Amino acid sequence: MIYLKTEEQIDGIRKSCRMLCDLLDTLEEGRIKPGMSTKDLDAFCHDWIISHGGKPAILHYEGFPASTCISVNEEVIHGIPRRNKIIQEGDIVSVDTCINLNGFISDSARTYPVGKVSEDRLKLIKVTRECLYKGIEAASSPRARIQDIGAAVYKHATRNGYGVLREYCGHGVGLEVHEDPEVPNYVSHTIGNPRIREGMVFAIEPMINMGSQRIDHLDDGWTVVTADGKPSAHFEHTVAITHNGLEILSQK
Repeated sequence: MIYLKTEEQIDGIRKSCRMLCDLLDTLEEGRIKPGMSTKDLDAFCHDWIISHGGKPAILHYEGFPASTCISVNEEVIHGIPRRNKIIQEGDIVSVDTCINLNGFISDSARTYPVGKVSEDRLKLIKVTRECLYKGIEAASSPRARIQDIGAAVYKHATRNGYGVLREYCGHGVGLEVHEDPEVPNYVSHTIGNPRIREGMVFAIEPMINMGSQRIDHLDDGWTVVTADGKPSAHFEHTVAITHNGLEILSQK
């Protein structure tokens, strides 16, 4: 069931999203450095969220053991922060997290280059970010449907020779971490295709691989990696459909 949010609920989600945007902006400011562990990065994000009055919404969610998903290079999503996972010069690091602020949930992700990064990895980051905004543009169109988002994402990614994940997708969000509808990054005849309408709040999140779309799962039960070992990038925004049209809640 798709929960249509009231203006008051959207305002609460908006405040949570702005807080998350501030956190991810802080990470843009050179916070992610070679030599630090992904556990150190998670600890920083956890403490930042708590100190600003929020709660890490994914901590212990379905058993996840950290406050952020931190995925490095070939790790696509759901990377578990670890003390022995050391970030290196030239890595790309995806940080995906949610904040619970007074019962309202935000969700956003960005992929960050660390130090001097190769041109092919920088292009992957650039195209994945573009895929996000192509999806948002499609969702903004009059009488748009959910799968218009995936069509736009898939077209732009594959035009650049990249693989698009099929096993994971965007989703409704706001009162829970995961809600209906599913928001795939491709066109699927097996997933619903509801009309986008006022009151909907959902996360659009392209997960784009430099190589094949195929993935594997690590034995930790969470971390998703590319099957060919090539890097992957991930960007995500929470958006709301208001009486004034689509609003990107997780950016200023």
